[in-house]
Amino acid sequence: MRILLLAHAFNSLTQRLWCTLGELGHALSLELDINDAVTREAVALHAPELVIAPFLKRRIPEDVWRAVPCLIVHPGVPGDRGPAALDWAILEEQSHWGVTVLQAESEFDAGPVWASVAFPMRAAAKASLYRDEVADAAVRAVLAALERRARGAPPLAAAELAALPAGRPHPALAQSARAIDWERTGTAEVLRRLRAADSAPGVLDEVVGVPAFLYDAHPGPAVAGARPGQWLHRDGQALRRATCDGSVWIGHARRATAGAFKLPALRACPEAASLAALPASAALRAGAPRPIGYREAGEVGFLRFDFYNGAMGTDDCRQLLAALEAAAARPTRVLVLEGGRDFWSNGIHLNLIEAADSAADESWRNIEAIDDVAECLVRMAGKLTVAALAGNAGAGGAFLALAADTVWARPGVVLNLHYRNMGNLYGSELWTYTLPRRVGAAADRIIAARQPLLGRQAVGLGLADAAFGATAADFAAEVAGRAAALAAAADYAERLQAKAAARAADEARLPLASYRQAELAQMRRSFYGFDTSYHIARHRFVHKAPHSWTPRHLARHRGVAAGR
Repeated sequence: MRILLLAHAFNSLTQRLWCTLGELGHALSLELDINDAVTREAVALHAPELVIAPFLKRRIPEDVWRAVPCLIVHPGVPGDRGPAALDWAILEEQSHWGVTVLQAESEFDAGPVWASVAFPMRAAAKASLYRDEVADAAVRAVLAALERRARGAPPLAAAELAALPAGRPHPALAQSARAIDWERTGTAEVLRRLRAADSAPGVLDEVVGVPAFLYDAHPGPAVAGARPGQWLHRDGQALRRATCDGSVWIGHARRATAGAFKLPALRACPEAASLAALPASAALRAGAPRPIGYREAGEVGFLRFDFYNGAMGTDDCRQLLAALEAAAARPTRVLVLEGGRDFWSNGIHLNLIEAADSAADESWRNIEAIDDVAECLVRMAGKLTVAALAGNAGAGGAFLALAADTVWARPGVVLNLHYRNMGNLYGSELWTYTLPRRVGAAADRIIAARQPLLGRQAVGLGLADAAFGATAADFAAEVAGRAAALAAAADYAERLQAKAAARAADEARLPLASYRQAELAQMRRSFYGFDTSYHIARHRFVHKAPHSWTPRHLARHRGVAAGR
């Protein structure tokens, strides 16, 4: 079919559908929902048989949905209506939720239902549920709706809808409805309210008296003598606050002032430096969030690095490098780099760069620090390394995974192996060595395409070695089994020797330092040169500036219109 995707942003769900529908052979194009005139023009140019809207914040113009069938992907069960479906599901402690595909009509979220897929809820932030359970259910629901339409079946009848979980209309969630009464609210409810607003819009509150939006909450135990609502301690960038029956750690915050953006909590509100810093052992007992962790199972070491939204600041990279070097020194045979559940990594931390006194200098420090991690991984000689991608990866984070000997991924994770959307950045993380090492001459084509890839598609291109695991739990279990088998393999010594020989031959051909220097020379031009495209793109990204146009590599109908 000729399908036009219409979306507020090319987010993770939209990318999942873009990849999946393209894989099935549909003639796809995408338009960002900028205004009604642009939407009408996109429909006229692409002449779609169907419009699919995976992520919208506005209504589709009536003349469009009357002319072309428009399917809305709603993150709620049939009957649920409103712009905060998943937020309400978390707040109301729904045990199950779902995604519904319905046809656009005059009444918002009330058109004929073409498919609905349910899933069990998980105690997690809204954004985490959206990237995992909601995205999986949305893909299944869209495919079911397309199959139903292809065989000429009508939308679901009343009897079919009656057998599904039923929802109800909900109003938009104002900050007054999200507010936390710290005097009377226990930890479980505090977590629900914060998770229902993460990663946007956050809960408007305060940090040591500074009005701020709160995000990234983690539970902690009670503190004797603490008043509910009292700010207690700090650990790293996280800040601890008392509830009426325990405490919570707040990892990120955004000052409630014009132009402010989300940052690690202490960085956002440096006034909290007056709080007492907990010693490391006490912080662990208090449940302070630890983005980096290491454990062993037999001959396999597992290094977890679960950074918020996958962003790795300069200090994060330095701490990860120290953990990597410590893991390399352990007497294990295999090291699995787990990343995080939602994101393996998304590379350098654009928000921290934007907040720095010199964005250029912080960009340089950050790229050097992540390059150190990549180089350590490429040069690790004493064991076999595995990048196990349970979550999405983008830009430098996606290329960092290629520094491992082996890459495993969940089939539906989204990989973005390019940097060019960020002001035409060249990129680093030794990609000019690791990408051609895997795909040869296809490297330039992959970079130039700027297309997201699913984990299973990455296998077909040689970017990953295997894709498996229907769920995150399935993936983790199979990773552990495969890694143990790799460590116990009869040819383990031969594999290690072959790795060392290949690295030595590559180094003789062109030293690794040469790749790094050439990449960084390009990056220096973006950071310090006359072309400010990177700085403009970063600023727009961090400040969530509205889109003014759709990139041509996605708006394929516009390429046709321009004769390209």
